[in-house]
Amino acid sequence: MAIRTYISIITLNVNGLNTPTKRHRLDEWMQKQDPYICCLQETYFTSRDTYKLKVRGWKKIFHANGKQKKAGVAILISDKIDLKMKNILRDKEGHYIMIKGPIQEEDITILFIYLFIYFVFLPFLELLPWYM
Repeated sequence: MAIRTYISIITLNVNGLNTPTKRHRLDEWMQKQDPYICCLQETYFTSRDTYKLKVRGWKKIFHANGKQKKAGVAILISDKIDLKMKNILRDKEGHYIMIKGPIQEEDITILFIYLFIYFVFLPFLELLPWYM
């Protein structure tokens, strides 16, 4: 296998992973895409459900989930890269997760944030005269 000189990162809005069919499709899709890092939003897991997410070749899976089945984010790290976790920060509502650690002796930080579209555009809307 050739060594890549880059780290591929993909993100995906999964719109819930509570059915076995969706989790199986995600597994197949990730095998085809073959990224090093995959960030998922809208997993809709609670902390009791995280064991359900398993993907071949991906043992390092980090979640941030709330108490209800809404929001939820996850960062999956491929077994092909050696990430040594130093720190992880999770939102208790499942809106963000941050992991820190070295990959191939380079320190990296991955911050994955899930925001509703309303919250993203609200500051810009307030600047528009017709918004008031």
